[in-house]
Amino acid sequence: MAIADVKEFAHLTEADVEALGREFDQIRADFEEKLGEEDATYIRRLITIQRRLNVASRAMLFGSHRRELWWAGALTLAVAKILENMEIGHNVMHGQWDWMNDPEVHSSTWEWDNVCPADQWKHSHNYLHHTYTNVIGKDKDVGYEILRVRSDQPWHPYYLTQPVVNAMLMLAFEYGVSLHDLDIDGLVRWQIEDPEEFKKKFKGILVKQARQIGKDYILFPALTGKNFRPTATANLTANLIRNVWSYAIIFCGHFPDGAEVFTEEELESETQGEWYLRQLLASANFTGNRLMHVMSGSLGYQIEHHLYPDLPSNRYPAIQERVRALCEKYDLPYTTGSFPKQFWQATRSIWRLSLPARKMREASEKRQSLGLPRYRGAVPSTGDQTPQAGQTPPAPANTPGHPNPTGSTSA
Repeated sequence: MAIADVKEFAHLTEADVEALGREFDQIRADFEEKLGEEDATYIRRLITIQRRLNVASRAMLFGSHRRELWWAGALTLAVAKILENMEIGHNVMHGQWDWMNDPEVHSSTWEWDNVCPADQWKHSHNYLHHTYTNVIGKDKDVGYEILRVRSDQPWHPYYLTQPVVNAMLMLAFEYGVSLHDLDIDGLVRWQIEDPEEFKKKFKGILVKQARQIGKDYILFPALTGKNFRPTATANLTANLIRNVWSYAIIFCGHFPDGAEVFTEEELESETQGEWYLRQLLASANFTGNRLMHVMSGSLGYQIEHHLYPDLPSNRYPAIQERVRALCEKYDLPYTTGSFPKQFWQATRSIWRLSLPARKMREASEKRQSLGLPRYRGAVPSTGDQTPQAGQTPPAPANTPGHPNPTGSTSA
């Protein structure tokens, strides 16, 4: 069930939460002082590697009529796209490298290889998602507005199609993300809050999608001449691989067992310490080697990313040590597990929540009668779960997309 009071859930006093907030602030200050040439070299080197992989993949596809070059080109292009979207684009647009004052590697200028316009993504993700993380009714990432991912969401017969819809979302993930900043709920109800803004954003999405489709399925295939068709299918394959990978990584961060959700009541007069605590409880990590973390945009450190979304991703392993120490000190959960485990838990929850609450309770009771643990998220009772309107919580950091940024070293 969604949490209405994060302090009570974590069994911390108000003084404890304030002290925890100061310690999290100190971690930020300590790592901001360390930023320098090592971090700048990391991102610049990664951008160079990604661009070389992109060029190499396009060169291979000039011979895409040959099976071995088709596969080599498609897989290399998929890796290049994943690197650009995850470890580079996602993190650059979070403002993690703005302190470098490099106009090329800056959140205000970076436009990624994705059908979602950067400016809309920065608002829906950097501001809405990272400010209202896992708050039902505020965070559009909770269910992506087409899935039921928590038992608090009212059930509808439509959700019986959820396993199929989820698979379609996985394959076309970038297109689903591109609709994030639109007033989809208003469109469904025929009550769009700001029709002019909706039209403007929708036009921006169409322009970006046309540009990406033209690049991947017309321009680059045309450059390979008679190999137009195999090059286009190789590009499609690379995009599908990137979409499936991105979907899996992101769903592992917020939907496995242990990642909590919150009602809008929690936002009422939320302090910075409470905001930190909510980020900690709402996120989940997964384990892996360094290559795995780079390919996942360092989102295997999802907890650290949500605590410090604008600190450079290459610092997350060191930040993790400090965060885990605080969790031990304050007896707080730190949700982590292997990538297959986290992905399975997220997928299992989506399948299970396609059923009405009564069916979930019956399945949970049956498991308990067999001596097995109850399903996470099983609904104990029904009732009015309508969230109350809350106040805007303090911004976590000066990330791009926030309507009222404050001055700090990393935008």
